[in-house]
Amino acid sequence: MSNVYEERATMIAAGELQSFVPFGREHCKNHPNAVNIQLRQLQPASELWSSDGAAGLVGSLQEVTLHESDRESWQLRKGADGSEDEVDYEEELYVAGNMVIWSRGTKGQASYVYKAFTVDSPVQQALWCNFSVPQSQGQKCAKDIVEHAVCIAQGTCVNVHSVSGKDFIAPLPFQVSALWSTTFGLLLERKNLTSDAPLSPPGEPLPTLFSMMHPLDEIAPLVCRSTALLDIPRIQYVSDSTMRVVFASCSPSIIMTYDTVQCMHTVWLLRKVTVEEQSVLLKCPEPGPGTGAASFLGSRLRNVSRLDSPASPLQCPAFHNTSRLGASPSLHPHPRSHSNHSAHSPGISSMAALSRSHNPGIAAPSFCSGQRFNTSLYSPSPRGHSLLASPNSTMNETAPPPENELIIPDLCLEQLWAEASASHRDMSCQASKVFITSDLCENRYLCFLVESHQELRCVKFLESNHSSQLLFASLSTIPAKDAAPLEDRGCMLVLEANGSVVLYTGITRVSKVFVPGLLSPSLNVPGCLPQRCSSVASVSTPAKPFLKHLAHLEEHMGVMPSPVSDGQGSAKHHDASWMDDCIFQQAVPHIHTLRDAVSSRVTLELSNGTMLRITIPEIATSELVRRCLQAVRFVLPKETAMKVLVKWYNIYNAPGGPSMHLEWNLFVTCFMTLMGYNTERLTWTRNLHFEVPLSPVIAAKKARPADTGSDEDWEYLCSSDYHWQLCAQYGAAAGVPGLGALPHPASREEQVSVLGVDSSAPLFQHIPSLFAVLHLLYEDLKLDDLQRSGARALVGLLQQMARDLLLEDYIDLYWRDYPSFIKTFRESCVIDQAQLEQMSRPSFLTPEPPCVSSWLSGCLRGEDMPPFPYLPGICERTKLLVLSYALYVAGDANAVSDNVFKYLTKISAGQKRMSDTIPIIRRESMVSFEAPQQGNLAEKLMEWLTSAGFTLKDLESVPFGAALPIREAIYQCREHPCSEWSEDICALIGRQDLIKQAHKVALAKGKSTVDLGGLVRESPGVASETAEEEEDGMSDLSPEVTALIWSQDLRIQEVRRLLQSSRPVRVNVAQLPEVSDHEYIEEKENKLLLLCQRTMALPVGRGLFTLFSYRPVPTEPLPVPKLNLTGRAPPRNTMVDLSSGNIDVPPNMTSWASFHNGVAAGLKIGPASQVESAWIAYNKPKSAELANEYAGFLMALGLNGHLTKLATLNIHDYLTKGHEMTSIGLLLGVSAAKLGTMDMSITRLLSIHIPALLPPTSTELDVPHSVQVAAVVGIGLVYQGTGHRHNAEVLLEEIGRPPGPEMEYCTDRESYSLAAGLALGMVCLGHGSNLIGMTDLNVPEQLYQYMVGGHRRTHAGINRERHKSPSYQIKEGDTINVDVTCPGATLALAMIYLKTNNRSIADWLKAPDTMFLLDFIKPEFLLLRTLARCIIMWDEILPNAEWVNSNVPQIIQENLWTGEEVQVSQDLNMETLAQANDYIIAGACMAVGFRFAGSANSDAFDCLYKFARVFMQLLSASAPITGHYNVQTCLSMVLLSLAMVMSGSGDLKVLQLCRFLHKRVGGEMNYGFHMAHHIALGLLFLGGGRYTLSTSNSAIAALLCALYPHFPVHSTDNRYHLQALRHLVVLAAEPRLLVPVDVDTLKPCHALLDVTYKGTKWYEEVTVELMAPTLLPELHLLKEVRVKGPRYWELSIDMSKGTQHLQSILSRDGVLYVKLRAGQVPYKDDPLGLNLTLKPDVNSFKPEAISAFTSDAALLSFAEYFCQVTTDNAAKHKKALYSAILYECVTQEKPEMLPTYMAIDQAVRCVERGEVGETFGLAQLKLLQEVCGSRVLQRRYATPPRPIATTTTASTPLQVTPTRNRKCGGLLLHSELLPVMKSAADSALDRWLAGNSHVLLGYMSGQPQEEDSDTNMLACFLTYHSFPNLRKTSSAHLQDSASFPELMVRCRQLGVSMRAVLSLSPLLLPTTGAGMPLHIK
Repeated sequence: MSNVYEERATMIAAGELQSFVPFGREHCKNHPNAVNIQLRQLQPASELWSSDGAAGLVGSLQEVTLHESDRESWQLRKGADGSEDEVDYEEELYVAGNMVIWSRGTKGQASYVYKAFTVDSPVQQALWCNFSVPQSQGQKCAKDIVEHAVCIAQGTCVNVHSVSGKDFIAPLPFQVSALWSTTFGLLLERKNLTSDAPLSPPGEPLPTLFSMMHPLDEIAPLVCRSTALLDIPRIQYVSDSTMRVVFASCSPSIIMTYDTVQCMHTVWLLRKVTVEEQSVLLKCPEPGPGTGAASFLGSRLRNVSRLDSPASPLQCPAFHNTSRLGASPSLHPHPRSHSNHSAHSPGISSMAALSRSHNPGIAAPSFCSGQRFNTSLYSPSPRGHSLLASPNSTMNETAPPPENELIIPDLCLEQLWAEASASHRDMSCQASKVFITSDLCENRYLCFLVESHQELRCVKFLESNHSSQLLFASLSTIPAKDAAPLEDRGCMLVLEANGSVVLYTGITRVSKVFVPGLLSPSLNVPGCLPQRCSSVASVSTPAKPFLKHLAHLEEHMGVMPSPVSDGQGSAKHHDASWMDDCIFQQAVPHIHTLRDAVSSRVTLELSNGTMLRITIPEIATSELVRRCLQAVRFVLPKETAMKVLVKWYNIYNAPGGPSMHLEWNLFVTCFMTLMGYNTERLTWTRNLHFEVPLSPVIAAKKARPADTGSDEDWEYLCSSDYHWQLCAQYGAAAGVPGLGALPHPASREEQVSVLGVDSSAPLFQHIPSLFAVLHLLYEDLKLDDLQRSGARALVGLLQQMARDLLLEDYIDLYWRDYPSFIKTFRESCVIDQAQLEQMSRPSFLTPEPPCVSSWLSGCLRGEDMPPFPYLPGICERTKLLVLSYALYVAGDANAVSDNVFKYLTKISAGQKRMSDTIPIIRRESMVSFEAPQQGNLAEKLMEWLTSAGFTLKDLESVPFGAALPIREAIYQCREHPCSEWSEDICALIGRQDLIKQAHKVALAKGKSTVDLGGLVRESPGVASETAEEEEDGMSDLSPEVTALIWSQDLRIQEVRRLLQSSRPVRVNVAQLPEVSDHEYIEEKENKLLLLCQRTMALPVGRGLFTLFSYRPVPTEPLPVPKLNLTGRAPPRNTMVDLSSGNIDVPPNMTSWASFHNGVAAGLKIGPASQVESAWIAYNKPKSAELANEYAGFLMALGLNGHLTKLATLNIHDYLTKGHEMTSIGLLLGVSAAKLGTMDMSITRLLSIHIPALLPPTSTELDVPHSVQVAAVVGIGLVYQGTGHRHNAEVLLEEIGRPPGPEMEYCTDRESYSLAAGLALGMVCLGHGSNLIGMTDLNVPEQLYQYMVGGHRRTHAGINRERHKSPSYQIKEGDTINVDVTCPGATLALAMIYLKTNNRSIADWLKAPDTMFLLDFIKPEFLLLRTLARCIIMWDEILPNAEWVNSNVPQIIQENLWTGEEVQVSQDLNMETLAQANDYIIAGACMAVGFRFAGSANSDAFDCLYKFARVFMQLLSASAPITGHYNVQTCLSMVLLSLAMVMSGSGDLKVLQLCRFLHKRVGGEMNYGFHMAHHIALGLLFLGGGRYTLSTSNSAIAALLCALYPHFPVHSTDNRYHLQALRHLVVLAAEPRLLVPVDVDTLKPCHALLDVTYKGTKWYEEVTVELMAPTLLPELHLLKEVRVKGPRYWELSIDMSKGTQHLQSILSRDGVLYVKLRAGQVPYKDDPLGLNLTLKPDVNSFKPEAISAFTSDAALLSFAEYFCQVTTDNAAKHKKALYSAILYECVTQEKPEMLPTYMAIDQAVRCVERGEVGETFGLAQLKLLQEVCGSRVLQRRYATPPRPIATTTTASTPLQVTPTRNRKCGGLLLHSELLPVMKSAADSALDRWLAGNSHVLLGYMSGQPQEEDSDTNMLACFLTYHSFPNLRKTSSAHLQDSASFPELMVRCRQLGVSMRAVLSLSPLLLPTTGAGMPLHIK
C-alpha cells in the first residue's frame, strides 16, 4: 500500500471568483476635478515592478514619481478599526493625480468612501501609518495611544491625516524617494541627487534614512549598530547611498535593504536608540571626522526656510569616495560622476520651520565617518565584506559653530541577516516584492521575489526568547514569476513560469489552484511551456520532492473539468519568453501577476489587463475537524504534521468538495487511512457518506448508480446503526412484522480474513499519541454543550482506536457515556505484538483514562487529585474548569497563579506553539493573572475568569452540574459586589448597574418633558411664558433631579421667581389725592430706583443657583439673560423707566451689575464642557455696552477652569485694550484657573499690574486701582498655600502701603490693604508657625502691629525709594492708620493660623474687656477679630448658643444681659456696648457657619436660626439702640452663616427668611444688603442642589474673600472690598449630591442609603440612613456608603481604600446606577412599601402575574408555555413543578437557574422512561448533588467571609444564619427541589435493578454483555452511583463480601455512593443478617 501514501500532484479549486476594479477609480470619475485627471490603463505590473526604484509592498504604489504623476496606484489591506466586532472587511487606498481615496467594503456590502483627500500638488505616494503618542509619565501602566493615520507624500511635504480627525503637515527638508510605515512611525528614504555634493564636508556623506516618530517630531537620521574588532560595538549614521530599502515590516520590526553595488539583500532589526548609544554619539571630545556633516545636516534641517536657492544642498547625495576596500573579491571601485542639473528645492515658510524645531537645546551627535557603515576597517568576519567601512575621509579642522545644533536620532538598525555574496549575480537582482508568510505549522518565512531570476527566495526565521531578537535560518528558493501571501490560510500563492498558480505552505508545495473560467496554460499551449529551474541548485529544500511529481496527476480525478499536464518534457530554459512563440496566447488571456493579497483573497491580473479576485478555501469549516487538526498538529513531529495537513487540505478542497455535514466523514476516512486502516473493510467506516472524488489516499469508490434507487439502498438503510437502535427500543412494542428481522450489522460476520492495520502507513507509529490527544479533546468537547454532537462523532473514532490498542478502560468509559451508540461497534483490527512495539507510546497515555467529570467530583469530595493533562491552546475549557474548581472548591487562592502545576499537566510533544485558539475563550497567559491579596475566593474566581476572557455567554454552554460552583460564586458576588470592579466582571456577575457605572456615563442634559414654565406666573398678562422662562437664565437645571429632591413643593420655582432679573419689576405706588401727576411719576421712578438696587444685586445669587448646570454648544454663543431695569405700574401695566430725566440716576450705575450678570451666565458652564479658545473669542460682543458682561464672562470661565484654554495672544489682546472691567475679570479668572500652581507666565502677567512687584527703576504704569486690587488677590490665588517668601514679604509691606506724594494710593486704600492681607493669608495658608525662611520677617508681630496700631516701620528693600516722600493730601504722620490696615491684617493672621489651634495668637484677637479699650475699636473690627480668633481655634467651635455667647466679654455681659434696670455708670456708653455685643455675636455665628459649612448640621442650624430671629426682632423695633444699619449688617452675616451650613439643601426656613428680606426695599436696605441676602439664597440652592460647600483650607480662604462682612453701599462702591471677589465663593463649592438612576429606565429615582461615619473625638462610628438623592457629608468623614435593600440590589462603596471612586461618581453629576429587584416597586410609586405584589406563599403565586416581577423575555415565555392551567392530572403535576421553579427563580433573583432546573427535570424524566441513549444528563445530576453535598463548600458557607447564607442540602442539614436578602438560603439550588429530583432518579434506577439484577452482577463479575440485555440503564446505574471502571470494580470482588460492614468498606474504597451500597446489599449478601439494613426505597 506504500504507493497510496506517496505525494501526488493534486489540484484544489479557488472560490468566489469576482472581477475586480479599484473602487477609487470609479469614485474619481465623479470628483469635481475629474476633467483635469487623465487616467490611463495600468501597464502590466511587471513593467512597473522591475523598474530600478524601491519596490513596494503591493502593486505599483512605490513607483509613483513626479514624472508619472497621473498614474494611478492602489493598495489593499485587512480592515483594522480596533473594534471587537469581527467584521471581515477590506480597505483600499487609491491614488491618482492629486487625489487619495480611502474606501472600505466587505463581501456582503458595497464599498464606500471612508475618507477622501485632495492635495495641492501631485501625490507621490500614499500609505497607512500608525503613530504612537506616549502617555504622561504619571500613569505608569498607561499604554501609548496609537494614532491610525494616512500619510500623503508630495514634493515638499507630507500630509498626515489621522482617523481621529487631526491633520498635520510635515515639511520635508530634502527630496524623498520613498516612505515606509514602521512600528515607530514613518521611515523616509532620501533621494540621491548628485548636483551639489561639494557643499557637504569633504568625504562626509549625508544620511540617507530618516525617521519621523510623530508628525510634530523632528525628522531624525537613523543610526546603525555594527560589531567591529574585539566585539566593540560601533555606532554610525546610515549614510550609504548605494543601499535601498525594499521592505519594512511592523511585526516583527524589521526592514530589508538592497545594496546596488554588492547586489545583495540584508535584513535589519529596527528599534529605538538606547541611552548608551545616544551617549556614544554625543561624546565629541575633539572635532572628529564626523562632526562636519552632522552639524551641517543639523543646521540645514533646523533652517528649512533657507532652502530657497535653485540648487539646494540637501537635494544632493553625499560626495562618495572612489576607492572601496579591497578585502573582498566582489568589491570593485565604483566611481560616480557628478551631474550639473539643479534640483528645485521646496519653499517652506519660516513659520513652519519655527514650528518644527521644538527642541532646540539638545546636544548633538555626529554622523559616521565611514561611507559604508556595517563593519569597521579591521573586521575579521568574511561574511561582512559586503558592507565594509571606508574611514579615509579627511578630518574637518574647524569645529561646528555653536548655533549649528545636531539632531538626536530616534531609531537604530541592527543587522540580523545578510544574503551570501555570489559572484555570478548580475546587477539587477533587486527584490521586486517582499513579504512575510507562515506555514501551517507556524514556521515563519521572509520571502523576496527576484524577478530577473524568476525565483522566490525564502528565509526561515524564529523568534528567540528575547522578543526583539530574530534568528534567521537557511535560504530556500522556489521557481516563481510572482507570489502573494495569504495570511489567514498560512500559505502563499506562487505564479510559476508556465502560468500555473500553485499553493505553497512555507516552502512545501500543496497543490495547483484551479481557477474556474480560466483555462490552464498547459492545456492552451501544449509543449510550449518552459519549466524554470531553481537557480540555487545546491540548496536542498522540502519543496524539491514535489517538483518531480508534477507530471503525475492522479487518474482518479476523472471528474475534473480538464485533464492537466504540466509539460515536463519541455523543461528547457528559453532566453526569450515563451509568450513570443505562442500565437494562441493572444486569444486566451493568461495570469500575468498576483497582487493585493488580503487575508485569504488575492487579485489575479490577466495579460489583457482585466483583474479577477479569488478566495483560497480554508483548511476546515467544521469546528470539530479544525480542533482535531489542531490536536494532530500539536502532537506530531513537524514534518509529519505538515504532510498530514497538506494531504487533508488537498482532499477536502478538491474541485467539487464535500458539503459541511459530510466533512467529518471525509476526515475520519482520510485520518484512519493515514493510520493504516482499510476503511472499506470496517463496517462503520464503509457506511460513511461523502460525495467527493477521492484522492489517492482513499480507495476509489464505485460510480454512483442511477438516481431511481435499488435494492442495495434498502439493504443499506436496514443495516444502519439508526435502524438497529430503533428496533432495539420500539420494535417489539410496535408489532410491525419484519421490523428488526435483520441481524445487527456487526453480527453479519463476513467470510474474510481477520482485519489488520497497515504498519507502513505514515501515522501508524503515532497512533497511541494521536489517541491520547484526541481523547483529551473529547473530554474538552464534553464540557461544552454546543460541541456535544462533536463529542458523539469523535467517540466512534476513539472507540475503534481504543479497541485496537487493547485499552479496555477507555472503551468502558466511552460505553458509559454513549451506551446505545458504542454497543453497535463490535469490530476490531488485530495489531500483533511486534507492531505494537513499533509504536511510540507517549508518557501521557495512561492506563487510567483521564476524565474531567471524575476529577471535578474528587475535588468536590475534598480528595487530593493528580494534575489533569491538558493541551495548551486546544483544551482551554478543561483548563478553565479545573482551575476554577481548584480555586473556588479546593480553596487554593494561588491555583491560577503560582500553583497551576498542581492541577494541570501541560502535554508537550511535537509542536508546542499554537496560534489558533478556540474562539469562545480568548487565549491568555496563565501567569498574567495575579490573585489579589484581599477579598474572598468568589471575588478571586470572578477576576480570574474575566482575565481569561470568560463571559456569561460561555457559562451558558458549560454543563449544568459543572457550572454550579461558578454560578454560586457569581451569585455571591452579585449580592455583595465591589464598587471598583471592572466592566467585564460586572457583566459576568450580571450587575447592569455596575456595568453602566463603569462606563462613566453622565446624565444627559436634554430638556425635560416636565413643563416648568406654566408653574411660574408673575402676572396673568404675560403672553409667551415658555419663551420668558428660557430668558431668565435658569432653565438648564435638571428638573428630574430637583423634582426628586424637593418633591413636595414648588420651592425651585419660587427661587427662580426671586432671582430672575430679565423681566420688568412691578412698581406698585398708590396715588394719593393730594399728589399731582408729575409728583406721582417721580414717586414711581424713585420706587423703581429702590427696586433696581435689588435687581442689580440678583445676578450674584443667580450665578450660584445655576452653577455648572449647562453644557454649551460649540457653534452657538452663550445665552446671557438681560438685566432689565424697567418697571410696570398696575393697574394699566404702564412702563416706568429711569431714563426719563425726572430723577437723578447715579452715573455708571449698571456697570458692576452687568459684570455680575456676565459672571452668572458664565458660571452655568460645567467644568466637563468642551470649551476652546476660539469659542471664548466667538462670544465677544460687538457692542461696547456689553463689554462689562463679557468681562464677567471671562472671570466665570476662570472660576470653572476653562480660561486656561484661552490663547496667550488673546489674553494680551484683551489687556492692551485698557478696559478696566475686562482686566479685572481676566486677571482674577486666570489666577483662579491656576490656583496654587505658581505658574510663571501668570505671575508675570500679574506683576505688571502691581507696582510693588516691578523693579524700582521701571516705568510707572498707570494701572487703575481696582485692577491693582484684582492683581494682588490674583497673586494670592496663584501662590495659595505655597509659602512663597518673596511674595509674602511684598504683600506684608503692601498691607501698610502709605499714600503717595501726589494723589496716587489715596483713594479706596482700604480695599487694597484688605486685598494684600487676603493675598498674604492665602500665600501662607494654614502654615502657622512653620513659615520656612520667613523668621526674619516677623510676620505675626508685623500683622499684630497693623491690627492694633503703633509706630510705622521704615520701609526696607527695593521699594524704599518709592515711599520716601509723604503724601501732600493725607496727614497720617508716623503712626499706622489702623482703619486702613486692621481688616487685612486680621484676616491674614486668621488664614495663616487657620485650624492650627494656636492659643497665643488667638489671645491677641480677643475682644477688649474694658470700656476704654472698646471705645478705641470699630464694632466691625470686633466681628473680624472674633471670626479670626474662632477659626484659628477651629476645634473649639461648638454649634450651640452658649458657645456663641461665651465670646462676648464680661463687661458687656454684665451690663447688657441683666434683665433688670441697673444704674448705668457715666463711663459706660450703652450704644457702644450694644454694637460691640451684636458684632461679636455675628462674628461667632460666622465662625459656626464656616466650621459647619455644607454639613446641614441640625445643632448648628438651630443655634444660628435662633440668633437670626433675635436680629429680626431687633430690626422690627422702631429704634434699636444699635442702629438699623448695624442690626441689618449683623442679620445679613447670620443669614449668610445659615446659608453656609445649609448650602445646597434648599432648607425651607432659610428660604422664608431670604424671601422676607427680598421684599424689603427702601430705608437702610441698600444694594449691599440685597447682595448679601441673594448670595445666601444662591448658597442655599447651590448648583440647583447638586453642590455644597467644603471646609478645606482652600475653601475657607475663598469664603473669607467672598463673604467679607462689609457690603457695598451702592452699585459702584468698591472702597472697602472689590465687588468681583464676591464670586470667589465658587472655589469653595464641591459636588456632593448622589443621584440614584435606575439602570433599566435611565431615570433618577429614590433609593435608601446607609452612610457610615468614621469615629472622631466628638462621636463614635455611626451609620445613618438617608433617602437619595441626597447630599453626602464631606468624604473624608465617611467610612462607607451603601445602597440598602430590599428594593434595590445592594452596592457598597468602601472609603477605606480611598475616596477617588466616589469622587469620580460625584464629579460626573453624582449618577449612581441602581437596579430594582424583581417584584419590587420604586419608592416613588410606593413610598411606604404597602403595595406588596410579591406574596411569600408559592401556592398563591400565579404565573400570569409574572410580568409584575420581571421583564425578562425568557421568563415571560416560560410562564406562557409551560405554566398554563390544564385539566390533565399528569400535566397538573408538571405545571405545579414548573410554577414552583419559576417562582423561585423570580423571587430569588436567579433567572439563570431556570435552564439548570429544566435540565435536571429532563435528565430524571429520561431515566424514568428508560430512554437513555447517553448518560450525560445523569452524570451532571450526580455532579450537582456532589456540589450540594460538598463538605468543603458547606463549611465555607457556614463561616463566610461576608455574610452569605447556606441551605440545607439533601445529605447533611446545616444550621446557618440567614442574611438580609436571601430568605430561603444560600446555595443556588432550592433545598426542596433537589431531594425531589434525586428521589425520582433513585426510584427509577431501583425499579430497573429489581428486574435486571443479573445484568449488573454479570457486569461486576466481568462477563461479556449479552446482545439483547438492556445495557443502557446499566450504564446509567454505574454512572449515577459513581462506580469505577470495569477493571477496578472486578478487582474489588464485591460479590465476596461476607457482611454489610465489609461491603461498605469495599464500596467506600471504590468511591461508590452510600445509596448504591444499600441497593446492592440484597443482591450481594447471601442473607439478611441482624446487623444489615434492609433495602430502602
